[in-house]
Amino acid sequence: MYDLIVVGGGPAGLAAANSAWEKGLKKILIIERDKELGGILNQCIHNGFGLHRFKEELTGPEYASRFIKMLESTGVEVMTDTMVLEINKEHQVHVISAKEGYRVLEAKSIVLAMGCRERTRGAIAIPGDRPAGVFTAGSAQRYLNMEGYMVGKRVVILGSGDIGLIMARRMTLEGAKVLACVEVMPYSGGLMRNIVQCLQDWNIPLYLSHTITDIVAKDGRVSHVTVNKVDERRNPIPGTEMEFDCDTVLLSVGLIPENELTRAAGIEMDNRTNGAVVYENMETSVPGIFACGNVVHVHDLVDYVSAESERAGAAAASYVLNTPAESPVTPVVNGDNVSYTVPMKIRADRIEKMADVFFRVRNVFKESVIEVKCGDEVLQSFKRDHMAPGEMEHILLVKKVIDAAQGRAITISAREA
Repeated sequence: MYDLIVVGGGPAGLAAANSAWEKGLKKILIIERDKELGGILNQCIHNGFGLHRFKEELTGPEYASRFIKMLESTGVEVMTDTMVLEINKEHQVHVISAKEGYRVLEAKSIVLAMGCRERTRGAIAIPGDRPAGVFTAGSAQRYLNMEGYMVGKRVVILGSGDIGLIMARRMTLEGAKVLACVEVMPYSGGLMRNIVQCLQDWNIPLYLSHTITDIVAKDGRVSHVTVNKVDERRNPIPGTEMEFDCDTVLLSVGLIPENELTRAAGIEMDNRTNGAVVYENMETSVPGIFACGNVVHVHDLVDYVSAESERAGAAAASYVLNTPAESPVTPVVNGDNVSYTVPMKIRADRIEKMADVFFRVRNVFKESVIEVKCGDEVLQSFKRDHMAPGEMEHILLVKKVIDAAQGRAITISAREA
């Protein structure tokens, strides 16, 4: 019987395990399906990680190695090259590996840290041929940075998520010609710093309100794509066609939390985030099962993943070491111009002074105001110079605001100043 089993050995799982160890748990196991710890960070060889957490600029592997080194000074067990098949409400974890076969492990608590996966071509139904040369941006990143394969020479990128933007620069540095980055929305889905450093600095055009309407093959490989401008309903506008002669299409069209295990365990899900409904300490609807990182909601900075996961690990330790009491619950809901909130529920007596709340806005704002309301009463407000859907927002709700709600729903909304 383990005190804690962490499912996933990426940045979220590593941070959660380290935090739980520091808070007093001693029998902890991390289960990772890959052959080594680190998760997606191992293929992210660009810098820009760790500015918040370590106050210095690191590459993805360097960031992961910081947490892996922390683990080396603990007694946390690690099981790699192992797939988790099932988790249930009794805290049983069914796993399989080539080395040890099928096993059922038991734990007093579980942290879900499975991360997310990329949305594929099939999910967005791009018309045209089905040739070689169409990759998700993350797959191309792994081929290039870890496997040593150059995926193409003339590239069009669909979608302006951060992975796609970073791969525009990476492909350019490897000698490819990136012809365009095409985004169906009227704004980019990535961080502003990536738009500047990965597109503008390399003179790569970004076509907003455009999408690929046809992929054409020659001899089994992409030969060219057609791009159209779209209207406000994202429908292609006839007569706006542009053709790009290319041999590669990279898709950066969104990320999906890896929650098949979560759903199968009967954990309550949120249809806004596609992740579990969580409380202020990242506990799910099943007592003793916690979730953190991109499996809950897609983050833009790994530093936020680590902070959230450390909170989940500490909460798992508290659950095992202390008998939690029933607590009144205050719902947190998204209001005008806000797409979701995390957490979705707060127990006021489980926080000391403040509760972290993360969310994303639906539109691009310049000078703006974030309002925290209970009914029509504004309980707290925050000013912002700029907000965009591609950048996650973070506010701190003071305890007296949560107490003032007295169990009624708190609404987070945004508006122009």
